[in-house]
Amino acid sequence: MLRNLLRLLLVPLPWFLKRPALQFFFGYKLHPTAAIGLSWIFPKELVMGPHSSIGHGNVAIHLQKVQLGAYASIARGNWITGYPVDDGKHFSHQSDRAPELVLGEHTAITKNHHFDCTHSIGIGAFTTVAGYGSQFLTHSIDVIECRQDSKPIVIGDYAFVGTDCTLLGGAALPSRSVLGAKSLLNKAWQEEYQLYAGVPAKPVKSLPNDAKYFHRTTGFVE
Repeated sequence: MLRNLLRLLLVPLPWFLKRPALQFFFGYKLHPTAAIGLSWIFPKELVMGPHSSIGHGNVAIHLQKVQLGAYASIARGNWITGYPVDDGKHFSHQSDRAPELVLGEHTAITKNHHFDCTHSIGIGAFTTVAGYGSQFLTHSIDVIECRQDSKPIVIGDYAFVGTDCTLLGGAALPSRSVLGAKSLLNKAWQEEYQLYAGVPAKPVKSLPNDAKYFHRTTGFVE
């Protein structure tokens, strides 16, 4: 109760006061040039690299770890949930489960997405989760065993996730590839330089190796 009250008091503070308070009370590792807006971001472990940022209106709960590489960003209105590893009610058969969100350097998440980090979601460097309303769902019910189960989601480097996509546990989007808008990614693909699209998603078009998006040196796209 007192810890939640402390969190509530910290959220509206200006960053120059909030940053040292988060480091002191929660042991977070926050680079001096990192920043968090008016958001409820209280995982067990928070690591933010140089010039990384989390904007306003984001919520991150029940997570073991949130980590942002240098220049990585989470914009506004994203819902990031997990399931604690020390809660034995579900997932007791998965000793390796890691409720965490890890972003590589220069990676950007835009607005109003949902990340179910019951198991880990790893997003590589220079990748964009674009548009609105995509869902990353790492857990579901195993109807054969009649129990909750979870699998990680992996997104490679220089990848692009279009608007309103759904990615399920066990899915993988390769580096230097694109997931088309409104697609369902439900398996682990490996071939790079492909446009994956459809329900379920599959490779539908090869992309040129010299496409400029795949060779950026900064995350920002003009």
